Amino acid sequence: MLKARIIPTLLWKGTGLVKGVAFDSWRRVGTVLPAIKVYTLREVDELVILDITAMDDGKDPDYDMISDWAQECFVPVTIGGGVRNLEQIKRLLRCGADKVAINSAAYEYPELISEAAFKFGSQCVVASIDARRTLDGGYECYSHSGKKPAGKKPCTWAKRCEELGAGEILITSIEQDGTMKGYDLELISEVASAVAIPVIASGGAGNPAHMLDALRHGASAVAAASIFHFTEQTPAEVKAFLGQHGVAVRRIIR
Repeated sequence: MLKARIIPTLLWKGTGLVKGVAFDSWRRVGTVLPAIKVYTLREVDELVILDITAMDDGKDPDYDMISDWAQECFVPVTIGGGVRNLEQIKRLLRCGADKVAINSAAYEYPELISEAAFKFGSQCVVASIDARRTLDGGYECYSHSGKKPAGKKPCTWAKRCEELGAGEILITSIEQDGTMKGYDLELISEVASAVAIPVIASGGAGNPAHMLDALRHGASAVAAASIFHFTEQTPAEVKAFLGQHGVAVRRIIR
């Protein structure tokens, strides 16, 4: 049985970390390296670090900085934000990233996923999908940090990403992001039902019960930011809660 993973998300903007609501990330919450050091001392399974301005800026990742982070990170780390080509993916992996998240570029060039999976392995490729509800009650994918509609349904696009070779899907509800009111369970269920690969639920966690709900609706892992930035709840407490409710979780022994 696959064990559920608890994955803090760090949103990197310029020189520091930010958080907000519904992808309006304005509030400064520290810097990356100290956060990595804190999380690696706690019972986290992985980390996700996303540069939320890189796609709009058209800049390359800061490989030197990422290499410094990786030296202090003793759990698997996914790096994303502005990833547009194989050379960037290769350099990110060489810097110490275990996985690379691909989002906006894949809508224009889906073969980036298949080429990355072929060259580096599916286990390195995370297809990141940001979705917003539509007026008819469905969902639509958005690119460029939630700014541009992509004209695709999340469940259909997730299935396509799986066919192209992605090893995981990171699905984020734009509306629920930062609200701490719970994940969009309908969105998670739709995407998880469409694919056979692991789905990481993101956007809305405010307490361990929300994470339990996401896992019961098909997620294999839960990503969260605000719950760890703005409350005293810890990943270890989340794992204890999940374990009490029959969810198999990983215990990290250092």
